[in-house]
Amino acid sequence: MSRRNRPVRSVPGVLPAQRPFGEVRNPYDPMRILSDDQVETIHAASLRVLCEIGIQVDSAAARALLRAAGADVAAGTARVRLDPGLVEEMLTGIPDAFTIHARDPAKSVRVGGNAMTFATVCGPSFVSDLDRGRRAGTRADMRDFVRLSAMLNIFHHEGGAGCEPLDLPHETRHLDMMLAQTTLCDKGWQPCWMNTAARARDCIEMAKIALQTDDDGLRARPGILGGVNTNSPLLFDDGQAEAVIEFARAGQPVHITPFTLAGAMSPVTIGGSLVQQNAESLAGIVLGQSACRGAPVFYGHFTSNVDMRTGAPAFGTPEYAKSVIASGQMARRYGLPIRSSNTTTSACVDLQAAYESDMSVMACVQGHINVMMHAGGWLEGGLTCSFEKLILDAEILQMQAAFLDPLNLDAAEIGLEAIAEVGPAGHFLGAAHTLERYRDAFYTPLLSDWRNFETWRDDGGKSATQRANTIWKALLHAYEKPPIDPAVEEELEDYVARASERILAR
Repeated sequence: MSRRNRPVRSVPGVLPAQRPFGEVRNPYDPMRILSDDQVETIHAASLRVLCEIGIQVDSAAARALLRAAGADVAAGTARVRLDPGLVEEMLTGIPDAFTIHARDPAKSVRVGGNAMTFATVCGPSFVSDLDRGRRAGTRADMRDFVRLSAMLNIFHHEGGAGCEPLDLPHETRHLDMMLAQTTLCDKGWQPCWMNTAARARDCIEMAKIALQTDDDGLRARPGILGGVNTNSPLLFDDGQAEAVIEFARAGQPVHITPFTLAGAMSPVTIGGSLVQQNAESLAGIVLGQSACRGAPVFYGHFTSNVDMRTGAPAFGTPEYAKSVIASGQMARRYGLPIRSSNTTTSACVDLQAAYESDMSVMACVQGHINVMMHAGGWLEGGLTCSFEKLILDAEILQMQAAFLDPLNLDAAEIGLEAIAEVGPAGHFLGAAHTLERYRDAFYTPLLSDWRNFETWRDDGGKSATQRANTIWKALLHAYEKPPIDPAVEEELEDYVARASERILAR
């Protein structure tokens, strides 16, 4: 095991063991559930959707860019049709990988190829923990979630500040969320609010301050990762479209992720939903390239299904897992990185939350997903961010990262001398080979309890969820704010104050 991947040993009663912060690469071949012909079938069908049906683009500015690029925009309508040749042309010259530069340079991450980036949850309106239950998210909850994102090494990226702080004005709360992301954590980050051009621009301006750079510097060294969900089926509202334009022109990576739920927002079949997802994602990529050729606009996946008995969304399903892996194949067909998610529909941190998340995460690993959003903390179909679920997910991700560590088969690791030393009918507990390696020979869990029944019982007999509650509190208690130049923090706070005043004065 390399020193980089050795676990940090836990201190009994204080903090759990963690893997050190570091890049996760997938050394295995990506799983394929589609034949090459089936990949081309989805591609061809998607081009037909874009050419014959088209997509609604509410933004006049976005329609003007698409028209200038060669799209067919019927006069007096918002319907945009894309010729297959235009789509194919726009798919050339897009970066197949890029780096997100963090405030701490040691925490910058590469996106693309076989690299995997794990990002915490974004978007929930509610927050939960065992002590206070499910409740509306607050500024204090949001800031605590960002602190935990900073403390957990397995998360490479602050994915969106956890919950929405519903106790703050909706017009300006995105500024407070980004202030927390840029000052309480020193990892790369993603804004949760990419639904207007103005909010996208706020994000860009705050990234420039946090990284102490200008427009050209940020374009050369991207510092934020944006994401836009289309309004499936086949709709870009004006805010989404213009946020894509802002990020593309600023040179900041942005994934186009259709929200296609089979049976409700896309065809009831996974094949049909994949076609629609692919068409919508390609349309957004074309829009980004129309704004700035060569901008790092990339592929997003979020195809799942609904429960046909109730119409409620279902996540972490076998259909979801299949769509993850198929979407990975589509993204590789275009030579683009891909984003997907860790998901569950469970309303609490229980066995369902574990097995649905495990199915989601394993599909992301098998499908070579580059950015796993909502990798930590997602609960209740994305309505709730959970402090205990954050710890459960961290364990799942640490185990997957350990699984992806290359297997070492050099002579020292094979240990023929140890086998000879012990010989028949002996044991290896006291062998020199064991004594040299026992401290870091195997994965050390963050959450799992491997003690025998009596020891576990006598120590309180806590479930994994109860242990997760203890762990997140210990991490939060031990949190130390990452170093930040006071002048930079003051500049960020001043930007938030001025922008808030401007917005609320309208």
